Order: sequence, then structure tokens, then C-alpha cells
Amino acid sequence: MDLNHIFLFLAVVSPLLVLARAWRPGGTYRGWRIAALVVLAITGIGWVFSRSAVGYIGGGAWFALLFLPAIGLRKMTEFAARGDYKSARKLGVALQILHPSAELREQVRLFRHLESRQNNQPAIRSVPIGHESTQQIRRHYFRHAPAVFILILLNAAAFLFEISFGDWNDPDVLHRIGALEPYAVVVQGEYWRLFTALFLHGGFAHLLFNLFALYVLGPPLERSIGAVRFALCYLISGLASSAGVVALTVVGLVHVGQLVGASGCIMGIVGAWAGFLLRHRHAPHAKQRLANILMIIAIQTAFDLSTPQVSMAAHLCGLIAGFFLGLILAPRPVAGLGDRGLD
Repeated sequence: MDLNHIFLFLAVVSPLLVLARAWRPGGTYRGWRIAALVVLAITGIGWVFSRSAVGYIGGGAWFALLFLPAIGLRKMTEFAARGDYKSARKLGVALQILHPSAELREQVRLFRHLESRQNNQPAIRSVPIGHESTQQIRRHYFRHAPAVFILILLNAAAFLFEISFGDWNDPDVLHRIGALEPYAVVVQGEYWRLFTALFLHGGFAHLLFNLFALYVLGPPLERSIGAVRFALCYLISGLASSAGVVALTVVGLVHVGQLVGASGCIMGIVGAWAGFLLRHRHAPHAKQRLANILMIIAIQTAFDLSTPQVSMAAHLCGLIAGFFLGLILAPRPVAGLGDRGLD
């Protein structure tokens, strides 16, 4: 997978999406508009002067000006929600270097005021927020998203196993360790390849993008439907993706010699989100979240069409399987649609 091509795609599509969502009357989104325009400008300059490295140039700008601030703002909000205004303020000050917006400056002032009030109240000061929060953070991920955590570990372990065999781009190596090969499945009866290929990847970038998508999209869905059903949805979507590629190859609609990756599973999670939100579309914020999921599908489709090395058939089969699974999934009773199950 060409990392330069991936970063170029992100550096163009992501800022355009930000502009589409943030171009509204008023100054609330002014900082995001400016950041998106700067990323596009840097990418354009890279295209003119260094086309062979334009993806890395634009991708670096995207990472620094859009991705890091988005993650940082989310973390800052989490700190504030826990009452840790000092950490929220410090993070906000650091983020102003990359995202110098008026709204962020106002938030930093608010956190400074709340921190001052908190420090002047002995009852609040005596609570060991920092120590408890650190321990809670260490346990939070596994406790609230055990299936996602285990799947990430399994994919990482499988990649280390893959590396131990040699070059991960060598077709012979991938054949020996379980890559999906429609001919081997149909003619030689090696059906286990439908499963093993889901945990193999064609390089570190391939693995990283899939695990990042799982990390972002997985936990809220798992909290909504439960760990067992989430894991089944992940695996069934992946198997449907593999089986779909084999079937489409047999009938001659696609031509796949060898395929690896968890992308079919990830698209299954995206599809499950779409089906789940469609079924529960009357829940608070469900329609907005469904619109976000549809945007992800549109972006992935555009990426598939622009990247010959990517199997659109695998993604589509996983997406469809996940969608139908999502339609029949009910929310876990303890989460509830009105709580954080769809966050």
C-alpha cells in the first residue's frame, strides 16, 4: 500500500470535508476553516514543487493542523468532564500553537477560571483527582471495550508473527501463513484462508490504518451492543468479506490473486453502525451520527476507486454484511440509547 498516496488522499479530502461542515455564518468554526485552507495550500505547493513526496508534505500538514487538534480537543473535553481543569487548561494552551482560534482561547480562559475556583475550595482540592484518573484511564479501555482491545492485540500479534517469516510483501510468505487466495480456497479446499487472511496485513501502514479505525469506531458500538455481539459482528463481517471476494472471483466479476487485511472487518463495523443507527434512528443524535457514518462510507468508496491496490469488493461485502447485522442488533440494556451507547 502506497503511504504517499494515502496521505495525499487524506490531505485533500479531509480539509474539504472540514470546509463543508465548518463553512457557516459566524466565527465559531473560523479556526477550522483557516486550518483546512492552510493544509490545502501546503498540499498544492507540494504538488507543484515535489510531486513524488506531496503526500508526505500534505499529510504532515493534515496531521499537525487538523488531526492532532481534533484529538487534543476531544481529550481536553474529557479532562474538563472529569473536573481536571488544570490538565484541560495546559492541553488547551499547547493546542493553541497548532490551532490558534478565538474559541479555543475562550475555553482556556474558562478552564483557568474554573481551576482557580477549584483551588480555592479545600473540599475539592483534597480529592486526589490526578491519581484516581490515571488509574481509571489504565483500566477504562479494557473494561469498556474488551473486544476491541483484544482484537487490536490479536492483529498486532499476527503482524509480528508475519514479520518473523520474512518480507510481508513476498507473495510466497503470505501464501504460507494464510493469505486469501480464491483459487486455493475453491480448488484445494483451503477454507481456513477465509479466516486467517483477516489478521494479516500488507505492511505497517496497512495495519496502522485498520487498527486506528477499529480504535475510533469500535468502542462506542461495543458499549451499545456488548462485547460478544461486537466480536461476532467483526468476525462474521470479515468472513463474509472473504467469501464474497472468492465468489465474485469465481464468477469473473473481480480478479483477485491474493488478499490480506482486516479492512473487510472494519467496513463491517461501519456497516453495523449504519444498520444499528438506521434501526434506532429516532434516538437522540442518531440521525446526525448516521450522516457521519454515511460520510465515512463515501470517503472510503472514493479512496477505493482511486487506489487500484485496494479491494473494493472486500470492503463492499464486509459493509453489506455488517449493515444487515446492525439492523438486527438491539442495544445492550445497561447502555441505553439515551446514555453514551452511541457516542
